[in-house]
Amino acid sequence: MSQMATDKLTILHTNDIHSHFEMMSANAAVISRERKAAGEEAVLVLDIGDHMDRAAVETEGTMGQANVDVINLTGYDAITIGNNEGLTVPVEALETAYSGLLCPVVCCNIFEIIGGKPPAWMKEHVILEKNGIKVGITGATAAFDSFYKLLGWDAKDPEASIAEQVQILRNQVDVVIVMSHLGITADKAIADRVSGIDIILGGHTHHVLEEPLFINGTAVCGAGKFGHYVGKVELERKAPQEHFTVMSGRCIPVERTEIDPEVENAVLIHREQAEERLQEAVAVTDRKLEVDYEKESSLANLLAQAVRHHTNTDIAIVNSGQLLGHLPAGQISVGMIHGLCPSPINPCVVKLRGSDILQALEESLLPEFYNKKIMGFGFRGKVLGVLALDGLEVLYNEAGLHYHKITQASIQGVPIEKDREYAVGTLDMFTFKVGYETLAKGQDVLYMLPEFIRDLLRQELSRPGALEESFLTRWLS
Repeated sequence: MSQMATDKLTILHTNDIHSHFEMMSANAAVISRERKAAGEEAVLVLDIGDHMDRAAVETEGTMGQANVDVINLTGYDAITIGNNEGLTVPVEALETAYSGLLCPVVCCNIFEIIGGKPPAWMKEHVILEKNGIKVGITGATAAFDSFYKLLGWDAKDPEASIAEQVQILRNQVDVVIVMSHLGITADKAIADRVSGIDIILGGHTHHVLEEPLFINGTAVCGAGKFGHYVGKVELERKAPQEHFTVMSGRCIPVERTEIDPEVENAVLIHREQAEERLQEAVAVTDRKLEVDYEKESSLANLLAQAVRHHTNTDIAIVNSGQLLGHLPAGQISVGMIHGLCPSPINPCVVKLRGSDILQALEESLLPEFYNKKIMGFGFRGKVLGVLALDGLEVLYNEAGLHYHKITQASIQGVPIEKDREYAVGTLDMFTFKVGYETLAKGQDVLYMLPEFIRDLLRQELSRPGALEESFLTRWLS
């Protein structure tokens, strides 16, 4: 083995690909090209989570197995999970998908509530050896603990968990890497407060760092989102007894014109198989249901009905922007519902004061709200859209002053009282202060997993009388 091969290490990393399968072949081609350029030097390939996203047909139709196939063919050495893997893919389905994975899943802050150990397919750390170089790797994911508990998992404090693993690894390895699906703010804090880390490879907040940030000797890196970049970090040591030094780091732009034939073929096969599975018929409708982002519409009303029945509340409030198109008359398939409602959004119940409900309803009448563009927090639509209601009837004057348009809002004919608290079925997105932030003032939030709102929509389509109800007017001017 040459001295140079022992002394140099290249790390290639991706994050937040979010099932952009159209970029995966190109990513694999870039990674393959970089491997060849490194020659006999050591190369490590890592993914930092949110590779999966059920908004994509390929992931939805295979429950993540298409992603695992691409990860294997690309030749990753280790991956961690993001919130999209951990919170949107059912536990059993994720276990099934990862059973075919050829590299370890590394995450140190997720444990099963029963038994107190990580899931069988997850490791708190690994030590990989490349050309005699020992690399210690740990990972962590954003600790949405209240959500994870509903799935039977305990999400522990990421920083404390990482610090524990780094202490275990530091004296056993030449390089310590943290795969962090925590976001850039957390990455900076960990670099500042946890000693012994050589590199933090980041994700979750989709940040692009053209070159590493160096904080207390730790290189903090991030390669954007959707497969538009492959991150590259080069390390070197001049003598075996010396410590490795980060010599350079950058983000390599990925062009879709580059193709890895094997990955390209696998993606095409999975897409065909997924589309076939999603052809399953779930309902037959005798009328078209439309969606409108600026005014009340039947399909948005149907979604509100679906949430109210699932949450068993007197009223439900959702936003029409969750729906990406109209539902035609005729046979409705699983794939059609997925295409119309791709967001991995869960229902929830909150207790809201009447004054906050009225405020949100007033906001829904303003274009700065219903035309607002939203990104992240599971939302896969384009604009926020108006609020769709069930169990509520609103009288309003369209020509009235802003925030003074509503003359009365009633629940089963009884006007809403400003100081009274109401149980409201709504969407988890709102609890994160996204869109109609007034709805985030709710107390005693009860999140309901694992069903997505598209699952509820599917159930509602099968309920007798549901279609007729969706055409009943809730907003009266």
